[in-house]
Amino acid sequence: MKSEKPAPRPVVGPILYFRGEGPRGDVPAPWRLSVLFVFEGNAEPDELTVEGLTQAVPPRHVFVWRGRHIWRFVFAVSRTSHDRRISYGFPERGLNWTLTIPGQSTRLRLAYTASNGTADEYGPSTQPLGAGGMWQKLLKLHAENPYHILIQGGDQVCADNLWASCTALTQWWMLPESTRFAQPFSRVMADQAMDYYFNSYCATLAKPGYAQAMASIPSVMMWDDHDIFDGWGSRPEIEHQSQVYRGLFAVARRQFSLFQLGAAIRDPLECVWGSGHGTFTQGLRIGDIGILVLDLRSERTRTQVLSEATWKELPGWLARFQGCKHVLLSSSMPLAFPGMGWMEKIVGALRPGSQMEDDLRDQWRSPAHQAEWLRLLKLLSDFSLRHRCRLSVLSGKRALGGSAIIQGGGVEIWQLLSSAMVQPPSGPVATAALRALARSPERVSDDYVIELPRFAETKQRFFRSRAFLSLGFDRQNHLIVRWYSEGDPDHYNLVI
Repeated sequence: MKSEKPAPRPVVGPILYFRGEGPRGDVPAPWRLSVLFVFEGNAEPDELTVEGLTQAVPPRHVFVWRGRHIWRFVFAVSRTSHDRRISYGFPERGLNWTLTIPGQSTRLRLAYTASNGTADEYGPSTQPLGAGGMWQKLLKLHAENPYHILIQGGDQVCADNLWASCTALTQWWMLPESTRFAQPFSRVMADQAMDYYFNSYCATLAKPGYAQAMASIPSVMMWDDHDIFDGWGSRPEIEHQSQVYRGLFAVARRQFSLFQLGAAIRDPLECVWGSGHGTFTQGLRIGDIGILVLDLRSERTRTQVLSEATWKELPGWLARFQGCKHVLLSSSMPLAFPGMGWMEKIVGALRPGSQMEDDLRDQWRSPAHQAEWLRLLKLLSDFSLRHRCRLSVLSGKRALGGSAIIQGGGVEIWQLLSSAMVQPPSGPVATAALRALARSPERVSDDYVIELPRFAETKQRFFRSRAFLSLGFDRQNHLIVRWYSEGDPDHYNLVI
């Protein structure tokens, strides 16, 4: 018999989040998860039924905006010797979904994506598989050999239309620059921005393909500039310190926490290691595999990527992975990529403040960030050498797929570069220029050399099509990497 109490209407969800393994003393360690829904109306949703749990999971209210309520369910599922697919949902409402819990005897399987959000003007439907085609491709692979975790590396939504969609911000931007940045962040601006971000998340998370992936693969997500708005962190100081920019950042930050972490901004999660000083860096450990997801936006300015407070924390965060065989580091900007500081200087002189200058300054290898980049390389190589732990970097900021090797400090670090899931790839001219820059190994300091190898399948260093990464481990702890790209009948392979 169906429940007689009025059922709120779901607007978004379910969205699954991976919260890590349970305490190491528990054998086998439980798989910790949470799931989020947005419901229309004030009625409390039913408790969540999860296969394998003796009791239903009660809802926890997280947030409400204009009659739409965010509810969260937190639970842990025990692991058996082999993978098992379990169902969860509201069976009395006829709403059920499934996910796969990894077994103790199986190796971890992950997918990595980036740049799922795209502004309307990009026209993603012009791509061969259509706007959501790459998500359908990922779901097909997931049905055949399920992924346990989905790492999303940034730009899950695209807030670039913020300025045109919020009339108060449009009017503010039309003010003379001499007075614009002295204006307060008004309540009208705040409400319109809240409407915009909340609606953008709801619309993006409800898209076919993406919604199905979010309901069946637990995610670990990190933001990048488009989740705030294009160029955040690379704009002139007068803009970033203005009340309007800081107010917009606070609104975007709250929405990121709600939809990409699945928690209220003042509800710190155990896996968010940077919450002590206002960042979202996350760390998770699954047996002898570690995942470190760096927040490279919260503290960014034109002259820094991470604050000194975060730099002081990083060695301790890395030390938490002691005993791991392999750590996957998610960095929205690739650590290894052809240096284009010369181009940034030219563009900065000819077109200061342009989007191209912002994009170039975004990179780790920007002259503005060179010292921090080398500092991070040394920190990572020292950790890898000291703890005999392989470290690989996942990035998706560039609209190209490829790989690179960083050699130095006694170790070898692989950079795995995915192209976008939705945003169209780089044009042929830009791709050809990058291929030319990447022809020879580059010594970037006395200690480090970067080389961009060719794919065995094409003999090219990059491919220019939308793609995602599929990651798995064999019994010898080799990392098996596959790039699944749009329009290619096969995939690209790498064994680390």
